[in-house]
Amino acid sequence: MQGKIIKGISGFYYVRVSLSVKNEVNGIYECKAKGIFRNQSKSPLVGDLVEIEILDQEKKKGNIENILPRKNILKRPAVANIDQALVFFALKYPNPSYNLLDRFLVMMERLQLPILLCFNKEDLVKEEDVKKIHEIYDPCGYPLFFCSAKDEMGLMNVRSQLLGKTTAIAGPSGVGKSTFVNVIQKSCIQETGEISEKIKRGKNTTRHTQLIEIGINSYIMDTPGFSSLGIEEIEKEELTKYYPDFVPYEVNCKFARCSHTKETICGIKKAVEDGNISKIRYNNYLLLYNELKEKRKY
Repeated sequence: MQGKIIKGISGFYYVRVSLSVKNEVNGIYECKAKGIFRNQSKSPLVGDLVEIEILDQEKKKGNIENILPRKNILKRPAVANIDQALVFFALKYPNPSYNLLDRFLVMMERLQLPILLCFNKEDLVKEEDVKKIHEIYDPCGYPLFFCSAKDEMGLMNVRSQLLGKTTAIAGPSGVGKSTFVNVIQKSCIQETGEISEKIKRGKNTTRHTQLIEIGINSYIMDTPGFSSLGIEEIEKEELTKYYPDFVPYEVNCKFARCSHTKETICGIKKAVEDGNISKIRYNNYLLLYNELKEKRKY
């Protein structure tokens, strides 16, 4: 029987099998991984599609027999088979750190994940604050959403983009991710009339990785908040590949491998001067580029 690991903790894996009410093995099964995985130095991850052997139908217990091929792996936190990323920041309290936000975007671009960009606490800012975000990130081409999770405003527009997919929600602490997930999950509970006692979420900070069901075959990856994000694995020469707003203007660079830093004839620098690329985005690029340049010295 095939299923999807939606939570892993203390050596137990909770596997969601078919949501069809007509299927007698419908539900969430508490499973252990067979020793063969240890011999192969392979561990199941949240998000894995697996084959399980059912040991006790009534108590919903089983063993993981096989891990199906993964299409991707997100390392921080460790999770597999993500369809897209929802990068989630607040407009106020805390004010957005554009450097941290761009780090998230670079890492998700590197993983080749489609990106949704959502800003919470819209109720606390003025129209010009929203306009500023549009000016910075519209050129990137990411679907852009604004909401107030506390007031449950603007959430359904975001939710419609999450259905039928497994979405990693990424953002720093204090931006309202937990409130957002709780509201979205509440809609799912109302629709399905089902919540598992085995994986019931606590009301406080999440301390482990798990997938939260928000509809049939629809999950959000709920994780601890990040306060920083390293980009150590990236080489400085490849950084420009992860800035989609740079792409239309790179043809105007004199050199094929232009770094967009000190070159005199550079399409990116000219686009910044003309207002086609945000100065905030470009300055963050320079900070990240120099950070990676310094890394190479050691």
